[in-house]
Amino acid sequence: MEQTEETNRAIVSGCVQQAPCFSHTLFGEAFYTFPLAVKRLSGTVDVLPITVGERILKELPSEGDELLIYGQLRSYNMKYGCSSRLFITVFARNVSEKPVDSPCCNEISLIGYVCKPPVYRTTPFSREITDVMLAVNRAYRKSDYLPIIAWGRNARYLSNMCVGDKLTIHGRAQSRQYQKALPDGSVLERVAYEVSAFSVEGE
Repeated sequence: MEQTEETNRAIVSGCVQQAPCFSHTLFGEAFYTFPLAVKRLSGTVDVLPITVGERILKELPSEGDELLIYGQLRSYNMKYGCSSRLFITVFARNVSEKPVDSPCCNEISLIGYVCKPPVYRTTPFSREITDVMLAVNRAYRKSDYLPIIAWGRNARYLSNMCVGDKLTIHGRAQSRQYQKALPDGSVLERVAYEVSAFSVEGE
């Protein structure tokens, strides 16, 4: 098994929200992106961006198709005018039909290194939260930079981590809408993608 598969695994299933759009070509292979709606047990729906190459598809999926996807969680710097944003996507390595009547799956397993000091805070309802950026090594000396959010006991544990510490994270990929205030006073609606950690282990 490749090192990247051991340190970065994603298994998600859900419903295709829009037909795939062409994204880019790399080494002669066309890649497409589409949003996948993944329902939690609570009923909340996370809409996750999926990136898939044409070589692993018999045909492009259609809106409404139910899919099961194995792959990795990856990050890319996307330029928007003079600025850039971190784009998170599930990079598909295998795509199949989601088994009929099976619940949606959303499992992320990562092994990486803390690359920014953790940010610990509490909510108005006294819930503890820690945000941390995890660098996960990939082949060809590349890395994926993935935002992690943890709650409660895991939040307290992560808050004591230092840059360079190695972590194993198990959780789910989730989408979250937020508002960003611009210098001119207007408000921009955006969506953030992160891994909500269920378990955290340090070395």
